[in-house]
Amino acid sequence: VGPEALLLWKSKSTFTSFGVFCLQMGWGDLGAFGEPSKETPNLDQMASEGMLFLDFYTANPLCSPSRAALLTGRLPVRNGFYTTNAHARNAYTPQDIVGGIPDSELLLPELLKKAGYVNKIIGKWHLGHRPQFHPLKHGFDEWFGSPNCHFGPFDNRALPNIPVYRDWEMIGRYYEDFKIDLKTGEANLTQIYLQEALDFISKQQASQQPFFLYWAIDATHAPVYASKHFLGTSQRGLYGDAVREIDDSIGKILKHLQNLGISENTFVFFTSDNGAALISAPKQGGSNGRFLCGKQTTFEGGMREPAIAWWPGRIPAGGVSHQLGNVMDLFTTSLSLAGLQPPSDRQIDGIDLLPAILQGKLIDRPIFYYRGNEMMAVRVGLYKAHYWTWSNSWEEYSKGIDFCPGQNVSGVTTHTQEEHTTLPLLFHLGRDPGEKYPLSFASDEYQRAMERISVVVQQHQATMVPGEPQLNVCDKAVMNWSPPGCEKLGKCLKPPKSDPRKCFWPH
Repeated sequence: VGPEALLLWKSKSTFTSFGVFCLQMGWGDLGAFGEPSKETPNLDQMASEGMLFLDFYTANPLCSPSRAALLTGRLPVRNGFYTTNAHARNAYTPQDIVGGIPDSELLLPELLKKAGYVNKIIGKWHLGHRPQFHPLKHGFDEWFGSPNCHFGPFDNRALPNIPVYRDWEMIGRYYEDFKIDLKTGEANLTQIYLQEALDFISKQQASQQPFFLYWAIDATHAPVYASKHFLGTSQRGLYGDAVREIDDSIGKILKHLQNLGISENTFVFFTSDNGAALISAPKQGGSNGRFLCGKQTTFEGGMREPAIAWWPGRIPAGGVSHQLGNVMDLFTTSLSLAGLQPPSDRQIDGIDLLPAILQGKLIDRPIFYYRGNEMMAVRVGLYKAHYWTWSNSWEEYSKGIDFCPGQNVSGVTTHTQEEHTTLPLLFHLGRDPGEKYPLSFASDEYQRAMERISVVVQQHQATMVPGEPQLNVCDKAVMNWSPPGCEKLGKCLKPPKSDPRKCFWPH
């Protein structure tokens, strides 16, 4: 995982929504989805008490853009979380990124605040770390976590260690004040994030305050970590230890809702921000099951995610849905739960999933697979058409960077960018979920499917207005040298002279 979560609570008449948005947990990492070691009993129970989504997707095969999509309900190419520095490149928000979530975007907590919700983010923000991008400037009332991933340790000269914030100010840095032992993998962070969630829920319930909780932990992102109690307990090694701790934490959060008597007013959604990072597997990465490739790619392993909806008394237990879903739908669905309408002055890509969740209806909608500024593929029904294929470059592959280890599919997992816009590669994901057998161009099935898909693509492209790209410019001077609060801690660092440049995105 490396979750993130949503949690909304409204008193008697409405609900709470608590969604867990995982960080690069793969489709094949949960027992409910077939993981053989069965080490996720709490998430498996959540699935048995709620609804399993088997066809749920992220909006991008990388962390920052998918988080931006979740909170805005819009594709990253619309909300600016992409790059035009090179064609079809994945980009995110490292320390030296100049951009971040634009003020022009309306985030879910901003809209919920108008309906009286108290909003908290716990864990990784990853939508820009400069002051104007602070989550409390974009609708959140509280924050405990970090603007970046827990990379390090750094020497605080060439690179500063990543700060950890409580609300407006930093309270320390990773590896200095928040320890992560890279040799053993031991870190207490998941337990800290768990307690933050429990305390926040208790506080809001006591004051009968509707709330939204976005739980965005990152223990399963390399370098993977787990607390001492969980180290060495999984058959899957350290990565499995981290998954087991996250599973245990989610079980405790759900039990807490039940003990407080608000579980039937609480909507919970668990999913992931991208597929398992196979480049880090098997020691530091998860499994994407039968699906092709992983994080960084627009094959199913990079973008199809585990997803569970839970709402006791409202969602029938043991449900399984084949509704095509996307993390952007959590934006629209959460607004619907709060009795709000999505903004009408912009294109919203997320749909309201409540008819699928509560009534078992199937809503006809496409899934678009973007990599940077390029629409790589489209899914309509059970058919997926690839308009471009690219795993990664031969240059990167020769360095040992492999997003599809052991999964070479001739003509599909390409190491040069291959355009298929004239004759897209077409797969039937029901018969071939691993994308190994393209349909014959000459077949009647291919012709019928592409007639339908082509209309969807033409309509999409005709209305596509890209946002201003936020991930083009990098500058070491904007790194986390002197975050707010550093003076109190004596942890301010001197930044280098500003030297803006185009960010380099090899993938």
